[in-house]
Amino acid sequence: MTTTTEAPRVRAGGVRALWAGNPWSVVLRGLIAARSSSFVVILSGFFEPVLYLASMGIGLGALIGDVQTESGASVPYAAFIAPALLAVSAMNGAIYDSTWNVFFKLNYGKLYEGMLATSLGPLDVALGEIIYALLRGLVYASGFMIIMQIWGLNLSWTAILALPAVALIAFGFASFGMAVTSYMKAFQHMDWIQFVLMPMFLFSATFYPITVYPEWVQAIVQALPLWHGVELIRGLTTGALYPGMLWHVLYYVVMIAIGLVFTTKRLRALFLG
Repeated sequence: MTTTTEAPRVRAGGVRALWAGNPWSVVLRGLIAARSSSFVVILSGFFEPVLYLASMGIGLGALIGDVQTESGASVPYAAFIAPALLAVSAMNGAIYDSTWNVFFKLNYGKLYEGMLATSLGPLDVALGEIIYALLRGLVYASGFMIIMQIWGLNLSWTAILALPAVALIAFGFASFGMAVTSYMKAFQHMDWIQFVLMPMFLFSATFYPITVYPEWVQAIVQALPLWHGVELIRGLTTGALYPGMLWHVLYYVVMIAIGLVFTTKRLRALFLG
C-alpha cells in the first residue's frame, strides 16, 4: 500500500487567486458568533473612554478652562479631550477584534484554513475580518458620540462628519492590527500591542496640546496613527477646520492599503503555499 503526500494547494488565476468577491460571508459569520458572546465583554472597550471623559473632561475641566486646538481655536477642556477619546474608542473596538480574536482564529481555532478551503480567497477573509472589526469600532464610537451630544460637547454641525471619519480610523487600525497579528506566534507577543497602544493613547495630544512637548517628541507623536485620528475628529467636532486635515485622511488611506496588502499576502503564504 502506497501513500501520497498532497502538495500545498496553490490558487492560480491572478486576482481570482486572492478575491472571490464575498467578504460579507466572513462578516456574517462574525456577527452570528457574536450573539453567543458576553455583551459585558463586548462593551468593555466602550466604557474606558467614557470614564476618562467624566473624570478628566468634566472634573478636571472645571479647573483648566479653555484649551487651544491645533488650528488656534479655544475650546472648553471637555470639548478638547472628547473628540480625542472618540478616536480612542474607535481604535479600541477595531484593535480588539483585529488582534486578539484574529490571533485565536489564526493559531488555535484554525478557522481561516477552513475558509480558504472554500471559494473564498485570502483578500475576502482579510477584508471580511477587517470590516467586522471596523463595525465594532464604529459601534463604540457611535455610542460615545451620543454621550458627547448629550453633554453638549459637539460644538459644530460638522460633528456629523465625525462618524465617517471614525469609520476611516477604525478601518485603518483594524487592517493594520490584523496585518501585525498575522505574524505573531505566541500569546506573549500580544503584549507588544498593549505596549504600543498605551503610550500612543497618553501622548497623542489626547489630554493636552502637542505643543507642550519638545519638537523632537512632537515629530514622534505626529508619526503615530492615533494623533492623526485625534486631530481629524477634533477639527470636525469643534468646527475648527483647516486644510492640513486632508493629510490625516491620506494617512489612514495609506494605512488601510498597507494593512490589506500585508494581511492578504500573509494569509496566502500561510495557508495556500
